[in-house]
Amino acid sequence: MAMKSAAASAVRAFTSSANSAPSSVLARGLHASPDSKKIVGVFYKANEYASMNPNFVGCVENALGIREWLESNGHQYIVTSDKEGPDCELEKHIPDLHVLITTPFHPAYVTAERIKKAKNLKLLLTAGIGSDHIDLKAAADAGLTVAEVTGSNVVSVAEDELMRILILVRNFLPGYHQVINGDWNVAAVSHRAYDLEGKTVGTVGAGRIGRLLLQRLKPFNCNLLYHDRVRMDPELESQTGAKFEEDLDAMLSKCDIVVINTPLTEKTKGMFDKERIAKLKKGVLIVNNARGAIMDTQAVADACSSGHIAGYSGDVWYPQPAPKDHPWRYMPNQAMTPHVSGTTIDAQLRYAAGVKDMLDRYFKGEDFPQQNYIVKDGELASQYR
Repeated sequence: MAMKSAAASAVRAFTSSANSAPSSVLARGLHASPDSKKIVGVFYKANEYASMNPNFVGCVENALGIREWLESNGHQYIVTSDKEGPDCELEKHIPDLHVLITTPFHPAYVTAERIKKAKNLKLLLTAGIGSDHIDLKAAADAGLTVAEVTGSNVVSVAEDELMRILILVRNFLPGYHQVINGDWNVAAVSHRAYDLEGKTVGTVGAGRIGRLLLQRLKPFNCNLLYHDRVRMDPELESQTGAKFEEDLDAMLSKCDIVVINTPLTEKTKGMFDKERIAKLKKGVLIVNNARGAIMDTQAVADACSSGHIAGYSGDVWYPQPAPKDHPWRYMPNQAMTPHVSGTTIDAQLRYAAGVKDMLDRYFKGEDFPQQNYIVKDGELASQYR
């Protein structure tokens, strides 16, 4: 009950913050005509789990909790999980939809080809954070607006990263597997279990999630490093205790643990290839909740097999959902999960409220909170340039 109350309070605070945006933010924006709009949402299916929690809004069945609101205002709302191939449900609606809502957790890949077919499309909304599943250049060239619910799940992802660091450092999974398999072998776990205290942890990217992770790591008395295109304010650096490293490879060579917190862009795609991984400390631990395509898939699998990477954990893959033969499923010393870190119930309520707020603003011809824009007036947000 307390958790549900806290989640509801978070949504009220999020919506209140969005609604209290300064008037200058509303000066210019999308101008929707007053007629009915066709809105399509692509989310993961929850099946039997959909009814187990009334706040489980991020699935197909519960459709962000906005169906009644949209339909009562005369709009058509189509929701599906079927997003791949020429005969999928999404493809049927591409030619005449006005708004497409997607999510990083079950991404509908919005290609240049799909954008070209979508003659009525005006607005692409991401329910969550991270819009790299959209061809942003094609969206910009087509004059589309792309926006996401900035800040909606940063706490969720940062907490998950901290959990994964501890799972790897303490060699947790082999012990867990012993229990469910009826075994008991302390040595098999403890021969490679360590304390987090005193280890050097570096984050590649120190935006909202990276900064939250550094704040949460500070009490563990680690040596904290970060690399980012923009240096933190001195006050925030002092607060986190993190040291700025301008040279990425120089930082990586110092790290016992590397956490990936950078967006997927043309510059970061494949950033961790065979050559860069070879520069890491032997026995490094890596946590990646950013995007799977930042890593060279086979290079990671090979490094885990050789022991150069002693542990790899994350919830992001490429593509998603990950195929059954994806090498990360079978490589040793991994603690992988499906893409779940940013879709906690609390996060779902926040990004559902954010999507509803932006749709409401769209219908009224108002601008969105500035930080939500990924593409506006043909320009990409700075983190994607």
